[in-house]
Amino acid sequence: MAGLMSFRDLQRIFATLDRNGDGRLSTEELSFLLNKVGVSSTGPEELKATVLGLESLDLQEFVVFYESSIKQEEEDSGERDLMEAFKVFDQNNDGFISCSELRDVLLRLGLLEEDGGGDCTRMITKFDTNSDGQLDFQEFKQMMLSQHSTIA
Repeated sequence: MAGLMSFRDLQRIFATLDRNGDGRLSTEELSFLLNKVGVSSTGPEELKATVLGLESLDLQEFVVFYESSIKQEEEDSGERDLMEAFKVFDQNNDGFISCSELRDVLLRLGLLEEDGGGDCTRMITKFDTNSDGQLDFQEFKQMMLSQHSTIA
């Protein structure tokens, strides 16, 4: 789903899925929707146990469920993008970014002057929470998401 739907759209979807017209979506009705959109492994009992923890959803709960699903989808997409960026920097594929790897990539991108080796050391030191002299994925992620981090 690309982006958030309007409340009116969600009301229409809810009304369509509420096959028995009781104002609540049962796990069977919600499972039907998920199967239609390609999440076929989710049965009513699995859905109740793992996703909802409820027997059914009213309209407001359905809206919250939808919005949290969209948020999770966006977070998953951002995580994949960060992993791809991490792989660019992790030139030897050892799961870590060393100062020399960071320096090489920043030089190639034109984001670092030739004599800017100290900048790489400072950048790594700032986000190297376990003090091993390199960045693992979580440390890299923190560096990339930090509002205060600047490259070069």
